[in-house]
Formats: sequence, structure tokens, C-alpha cells
Amino acid sequence: MNRTIASLLFAGGLLPACAAAAQDAPTPGDAPTPGHCPQLPADAGLAWESRAMGDADFCRALRSDGSEVFGLYISPEPNFQPSSRNREESGQVDGHEVTWYRAEVATNPGVQSRETLLQLADGRYAHIWLQSGSAEGLATGYRLVAQLRFR
Repeated sequence: MNRTIASLLFAGGLLPACAAAAQDAPTPGDAPTPGHCPQLPADAGLAWESRAMGDADFCRALRSDGSEVFGLYISPEPNFQPSSRNREESGQVDGHEVTWYRAEVATNPGVQSRETLLQLADGRYAHIWLQSGSAEGLATGYRLVAQLRFR
């Protein structure tokens, strides 16, 4: 988890809430709750772990073993301020062009981490992040995130 996200979770008291949400393990194929997490690719074998927090939603796409593939935080105001010096790749999310920015994982410097910010059609913002130990893992994450469908 990058410093921005970790700060958000600790500052907002979300870590205990997310831990509570994780008690009920999701199963692949579960339909997302309308208004919360976007639609996952049907054949991805992923399930959402999610938590609604007032006017914001915290979502983690998990493999069947419980490991995170990517996560996102949807809120009325952006909680991530991209820095042009950290710009890495371009890509797409839900048909929209995005720029991926390099992030650092203070507790695990060997992990490659990227994050982006997408303004949604309803005016909210989705801060999306992914992490991997390899370039191939990042590429897989990019492909999956590109297929997300926000309502």
C-alpha cells in the first residue's frame, strides 16, 4: 500500500473498517453492490472486498487466495495529487485515457507500484492503485483495470 493510501486509511480511521469488511471472504462472481465498486471483468476470477464510508467507497479486487490485485477509493474530491515527475505509463480505464504514476511502498521497496486518478461521469473521483513484484504483474494489473466498468 503506498504512503498516500496508508495515510488515508490511518487518518480516516478506515483500516479498522476495512479489516471488519474483510471478515466475510468474497467469492469470485459475486455481483458488486450498485453504487459502490465498479464491475469487474467477468472472466477475471476476482471478487470485491468493499466498504462504503459515507459518500466514499473503498474497494479491493482480490484473488481467491485473498491477495490484492488492485484497489481503488472513490470519493467526491480527489485524494491523490499526481506529480508529473512520477509519470510512468499511459493506459485506459473504462475507455478513458489515464496516466499511471510511480508510487513507493515504504514497507516493501522491491514492489513496483502505480496509481492513477480518474474523474467519473457522476463527478466523483476514483484513485486506483496496483502493486506487483514484477513488470509482468503490473501488465496484468493494467489489463484488468482497463476492463473495469463504472456505473
